[in-house]
Amino acid sequence: MKQRLKEMEDEAAALRELQAKVEQEMGGVQDPAAAAASQTNKEEVDGRSVFVGNVDYACTPEEVQQHFQSCGTVNRVTIRANKYGQPKGYAYVEFLETEAVEQALLLNESGLHGRQLKVSAKRTNVPGMKQFRP
Repeated sequence: MKQRLKEMEDEAAALRELQAKVEQEMGGVQDPAAAAASQTNKEEVDGRSVFVGNVDYACTPEEVQQHFQSCGTVNRVTIRANKYGQPKGYAYVEFLETEAVEQALLLNESGLHGRQLKVSAKRTNVPGMKQFRP
């Protein structure tokens, strides 16, 4: 019985070492302060971004950037794609300043590639806020 207990303790110690090694390789476990700073940064970026729906599948990020260039300096355009690389039909536009978001919202229902865009402020995703459906 004591021998089996020692084997289990040795195995647990080996697993702890392996887990520490993996955490070190993956960048370690974030402390709560770093996670909060990351969340604050994410909220700040989301405050400077807009969601653009009904984007034509043939549209490129450069074309979306050109469309929103009149609002302000575009920092980044992200067109989401599925696992096969096909566009999903929506994009996110991040601006350099928050004032540009207000100007971009005025482009709601404007046309690009013959499609009427739906522009709204980007929301910040809050983990754990899914609605429970029985």
